[in-house]
Amino acid sequence: MSNAFDFDPESPRAVRQAIRSGRFRGFTNGLVRGHVQGNLMIVPAAQADDFAAYCALNPQALPVLGRSEPGSPHIPALGADLDLRTDAGGYMVFRNGELSDTPREISGLWRDDLVAFVLGCSFSFEGVLQQHGVRLRHLDEGQVSAMYVTGLPTRPSGAFSGPLVVSMRALRAADAIRAISVSARYPQFHGAPVHLGQPGLIGIADLAQSYGGHGLTQLHADELPVFWACGATAQLAALQARLPLCITHYKAHMVVTDLPVQASRAIPLDKKEIPS
Repeated sequence: MSNAFDFDPESPRAVRQAIRSGRFRGFTNGLVRGHVQGNLMIVPAAQADDFAAYCALNPQALPVLGRSEPGSPHIPALGADLDLRTDAGGYMVFRNGELSDTPREISGLWRDDLVAFVLGCSFSFEGVLQQHGVRLRHLDEGQVSAMYVTGLPTRPSGAFSGPLVVSMRALRAADAIRAISVSARYPQFHGAPVHLGQPGLIGIADLAQSYGGHGLTQLHADELPVFWACGATAQLAALQARLPLCITHYKAHMVVTDLPVQASRAIPLDKKEIPS
């Protein structure tokens, strides 16, 4: 894999530097498989405590990995050189609930009242699933997992509310069972799936119509759709709250941290416990 890049794709610092300099602009799901990636949500300080409470009420979708001090674009615990104004590779800027821009960096938009949150992302456990023999066809095909808005409500806090957003992976039945056992041990990356099988049971009418319009959406005859809670839930809640300013990462361009994935495992993973 490293031959395809002019940087080490397994080094978080090298990946961040490549993103910051503009040398890498692609999806991050194929990079730094041993380190944690996260969703980015930036809100004004006036709404930050309500947003933090919303995350606490909906921990499966919105596990908080880090929160910045007001006005700081840094969360040192996630990466000593991490700069949240430049290192996501792409951003979406929303004003009063409407998308206004998709810049490559947000240094010129930064204000001293902004608070950044980094939330757990299912990209972080995909490498672990593969290590345990789970085939992720979207990765084989150079895709990302598709996202969908469900009919399942989240628990509200202040101005924040709305439906649960999920990510979907197309898995064979045996792989789905194995994926449940493995992902359940990583609550910081959404834990076990919230649903598998018929999408209509959670309010998804058509798998071809993904949230954001990207990702693998077509199933093979021997595959089941498996759905995990997704950090994009936060974006939808912020949009419905019509915040005066909200900044998120651009789709599938995540925050790359220095945190090792294995250090985030909440429950010991014994290979003998994983179905074969």
